[in-house]
Amino acid sequence: QVQLVESGGGSAEAGGSLRLSCAASGELYSSFCMGWFRQAPGKEREGVAVIDKDGSIGASDSVKGRFTILKDHANNTVYLQMNSLKPEDTATYCCAADRGACNWNDFDDLVHDMDYWGEGTLVTISS
Repeated sequence: QVQLVESGGGSAEAGGSLRLSCAASGELYSSFCMGWFRQAPGKEREGVAVIDKDGSIGASDSVKGRFTILKDHANNTVYLQMNSLKPEDTATYCCAADRGACNWNDFDDLVHDMDYWGEGTLVTISS
């Protein structure tokens, strides 16, 4: 069983930065697809960014150029560096893992492909 624990959430002002961390334990293989997802109040959960075995990354159009996903194999940790934060980034951010490769053909469907989920960490951005 894979365990994922997020940290780094909190409050920030628009234009600021935050770095989220996802510490993984258990049978997490290097071939797994890892990603960050978020859910704002009253909205569906959506994919934010993912990273594959070979380091290939993908991100939603709403965060491209502002957010970066990083993976530290030595520490089994995945990060989400968030810059130029906007009030619309306010959401609960969850880390997730897929036993298979990332589904590059349908980014919006990645939320349904993940096998393991963390509890999430709340990010609140004020204007």
